[in-house]
Amino acid sequence: QVQLVESGGGLVQAGGSLRLSCAASGRTFSGYTIAWFRQAPGKERDVVGIIAWSGVYTYYADSVKGRFTISRDSAKNTVWLQMNSLSPEDTAVYYCAATPRTGIRRDKASYEYWGQGTQVTVSS
Repeated sequence: QVQLVESGGGLVQAGGSLRLSCAASGRTFSGYTIAWFRQAPGKERDVVGIIAWSGVYTYYADSVKGRFTISRDSAKNTVWLQMNSLSPEDTAVYYCAATPRTGIRRDKASYEYWGQGTQVTVSS
């Protein structure tokens, strides 16, 4: 069993930056694919970015490409989402998710483990 805990959310002005963390406990992240999703009020939970545990492969949604970066530290069992040039459209609850399946999986149904979410609010 994997437990995921996100942190780092908060209120930021447009143009600012935040760094979200996703820490795993219960077992190592080793071999797991990790994704960040977000859900705005009244909208679906959509993928933001994905990183294979090897770190070699990453995926970003078009809406965040060039602004967001996913990274991981296997020794710390932690994955980060660096978010730059934030806009009000990025306001959402951000979730990290994990699956032992390999490959870049963009559908939320592929992920067995989820964190509780962290709120990101970008003011204009």
